Amino acid sequence: MTDSLPHAPQGWPAFQPGWVWLCGAGPGDPGLLTLHALNALRQADVVVYDALVEPAILDWAPGAEHIYAGKRGGKPSSVQRDISLRLVELARAGKRVLRLKGGDPFVFGRGGEEAQTLVQHDVPIRIIPGISAGIGGLAYAGIPVTHRDVNQSVTFVTGHDQSGNTPQTLDWAAISRGSQVIVIYMGMKHIGQIAGALLDAGRAPSEPVAVVTQATTGDQRVVETTLARCADDIAAAALEPPAIICVGRATLMRQALDWQAMAAGAAPRNTDPLDRGRPAESA
Repeated sequence: MTDSLPHAPQGWPAFQPGWVWLCGAGPGDPGLLTLHALNALRQADVVVYDALVEPAILDWAPGAEHIYAGKRGGKPSSVQRDISLRLVELARAGKRVLRLKGGDPFVFGRGGEEAQTLVQHDVPIRIIPGISAGIGGLAYAGIPVTHRDVNQSVTFVTGHDQSGNTPQTLDWAAISRGSQVIVIYMGMKHIGQIAGALLDAGRAPSEPVAVVTQATTGDQRVVETTLARCADDIAAAALEPPAIICVGRATLMRQALDWQAMAAGAAPRNTDPLDRGRPAESA
């Protein structure tokens, strides 16, 4: 294993001792890593990785120490402050520290908090963006978050705050009015409450909803439902997080763009899904 990518362009970034690179590992499929992420894995002395990082990705850093720092709702997890200060400690020991986070480190991933702590402790950093599950995970399910005939806006929200409750600072009525498509991260636990808030704000009970779990991995599952039924359908399908929930007519495009099903030999269910009033039910 070499220290840099083969045939890399001149000026490919070198990972210097004492630096921390905060890197997005993408939504799951190792093939969705960026080349900068792969370059970082090959050079790192230490990889501090999250729960949602696909284990196969760590195989690209066989010479590095692997430190698990996962945070999962409802399960024993590392304390965020401890993670941040551990990164400082490792960097001050002269290590090349790769902080590997699922998706993109700055999209509901606490990457901004960790970067801020590092800068406050005079640790030099590099940010390597990754593909966020709210875009890439939905794309793997055949759902474009924007479509010219459907929406000119999309809003990304989190389903829980630091306390684990539904965020009290979110104005669901304003979000409902202002965004044609809503993508919800970490919303499974409170989906009944969230759906109720959107219905109270005037969204139609029949509005299409798609729930994607284990996005981009071999265990990916998709349930197509409606806003009024999504909580019951999630329970009936026994879905478990991590999940991305998409609310809006863009989810109808899965009926024509389920490319994984087509690769397996299935025909599109509807080549013009926008003419239909509600999605078909599937799991």
